[in-house]
Amino acid sequence: MFSIEHDFDATVVTLVDEGAAPLTEDVTISAFAECVTLDQYDPRSDTVQKITLSEAQLQDLAAALDLPEGVYRLRRDAQGKA
Repeated sequence: MFSIEHDFDATVVTLVDEGAAPLTEDVTISAFAECVTLDQYDPRSDTVQKITLSEAQLQDLAAALDLPEGVYRLRRDAQGKA
């Protein structure tokens, strides 16, 4: 299950693990103009872990999901778009 919310400065997607136990904590993805952040609560350390991806890293990740094993570099135009 997931939810989508549009805030004034970001689109926020929350992924909820509904599979069989053991379940993992929710993942919150916030898409801003300049980056995307992924947050997940870590019960072992009682902290929220945050990962920040640049727009280029996010484009690379999206491309990687459809490619076979290997090393790749996306060609980007003058504006940095793939």
